[in-house]
Amino acid sequence: MILYGVAALAASVLAGTIIGEILGQLLGVDANVGGVGFGMILLIALTTWLRSKGKLPAPTEHGVLFWNAMYIPIVVAMAAIQNVYAAVGAGPVALAAGVAATVVSLAMVPLLSKIGAPSEPLPDVEEPTEEAESAEATEGRGR
Repeated sequence: MILYGVAALAASVLAGTIIGEILGQLLGVDANVGGVGFGMILLIALTTWLRSKGKLPAPTEHGVLFWNAMYIPIVVAMAAIQNVYAAVGAGPVALAAGVAATVVSLAMVPLLSKIGAPSEPLPDVEEPTEEAESAEATEGRGR
């Protein structure tokens, strides 16, 4: 079943890569434009839909969660191989696009934080007392 989670990821990344290639061609850029991002959005949408229908078994979800944990290191590795110097040297448009995307993203944080109903905060984490620790030790010996 974990394999199904990996298969869902593979299908999502493949579809995202195709979308990124098509978008690159439409924009006249000889590159994949956002394929990994589109793939992750598709994976999130797919798993959310399957979870809402009750068709996402726990082992499959574990496969998806594994790759979700791997996503950030993969993106960092991909970003490390990008030729930033060439992008900046190509003109101010690339730099302006990066700055604009960052500013818009930062401006969206307060708006996105207002989405959804407010909920009760989580209770404070309490340090275990000596009595609680001795009770846990007693329970552990009885098993």
